[in-house]
Amino acid sequence: MDGTLVSTKKSKLIAEMASRVMPGGVNSPVRAFKSVEGTPRIIGRGEGEFLFDVDGNKYIDFCCSWGPLILGHGDPTVVEAVKKQIDIGMTFGATTELEVKLAEFIVGTIEPVELIRFVSSGTEAVMSAIRVARGFTGRDMILKFDGCYHGHVDHMLVSAGSGLATFGQPSSAGVPESFTKNTVVLPLDDEEALEKFFEEHGDKLAAAIIEGIPANNGLLIQRHDYMRLLRSLTEKHGALLILDEVITGFRLGLNGAAAYYGLTPDLLTYGKIIGGGMPVGAFGGRADIMNQLSPLGPVYQAGTLSGNPVAMAAGLATLGKLADGKIYMELEEKNRRFVSRLMSELGDLDINIAGVGSIYWIVFQNELPRAASGISADGISHYNRMHQRVLDAGVYIPPSGYEVCFMSAAHTEESLDHAASVLINEIKQEAHKWE
Repeated sequence: MDGTLVSTKKSKLIAEMASRVMPGGVNSPVRAFKSVEGTPRIIGRGEGEFLFDVDGNKYIDFCCSWGPLILGHGDPTVVEAVKKQIDIGMTFGATTELEVKLAEFIVGTIEPVELIRFVSSGTEAVMSAIRVARGFTGRDMILKFDGCYHGHVDHMLVSAGSGLATFGQPSSAGVPESFTKNTVVLPLDDEEALEKFFEEHGDKLAAAIIEGIPANNGLLIQRHDYMRLLRSLTEKHGALLILDEVITGFRLGLNGAAAYYGLTPDLLTYGKIIGGGMPVGAFGGRADIMNQLSPLGPVYQAGTLSGNPVAMAAGLATLGKLADGKIYMELEEKNRRFVSRLMSELGDLDINIAGVGSIYWIVFQNELPRAASGISADGISHYNRMHQRVLDAGVYIPPSGYEVCFMSAAHTEESLDHAASVLINEIKQEAHKWE
């Protein structure tokens, strides 16, 4: 791999065509490359640790479809399972044995999950978990944290304000204030704000929701003491704790961030890996809460394509390969060595690499932040400026400095060595250029 890209002519042409038929030319905003320079690369195929765009350019992929491709692109076991299922049926709108088997695997693996229900996306999983939490507690208020993303459901699109607690400020046009008036936002890593909120509002709170490890606005690794305080306060005030594991579930390990922090949440949300890269989501938890769902209880939730057999087949094949834990140990060691090499060669610069499990995040600042307010806007600009140069050198990293990178089992030492050399070179150039 020489890192030389000859042309992006076809990507540019397709991007122009897309802009005429799709808003912004994309079906998800970050793909538009608005935060970074250059043309969005239109992807043609993936193979192992590599992406190939329509112009034939080859990239080492650290996006991994935003996390779910923990085994890499086109894993033979997953592909075989999907092909086998497609041959006998892609969708039925009825229960299949596959969804029962996947549910049995997750319930048997994740101790807090006594019952689970599949949906079609992480957003849908969060929406449904919040609905059942409100139905179970008979309360309306939901607490979320600045820097955590829980999908684009209306009442979760709430921005943080300048006070300790912010009520009902929509962060997107098209979301009425009446939809978010029962959603409260607190800063992360602020025990005083957390305790004050529960003292004043704890008896009205249905649930607190937090990402397992916030990874949609940087990689904001929380202190164990802070997470355990949140758990104890929810228990004390009769509120539920929802751990959003859409990214961290089966990515940090078989038991995700719940095990990382030693927590027992009441409800958990999943996506990404449990569908082996296919569109899927799930929410689960305590049986007494989940039994509030229809057809057993008064909380309505439904989905025509929930438990889609192709996604279930891909998920079972993926989780089956992860079940013995060996891949997690290998991934964690790969990530540790990769991050250590970057830090050892960049240690004299204002640069940090956060790493946990098989996730890492490049940030141009001295201290690793634990809250969104601690992220340097200048540092994000550094990342965004160097993005195209990294891409041109054959390394595919997310098109935003706020996004994290993922390792896969398919990444080889040769590819990781090349990627590390590229990143070290480009980070040094960026740092010296703007110092």
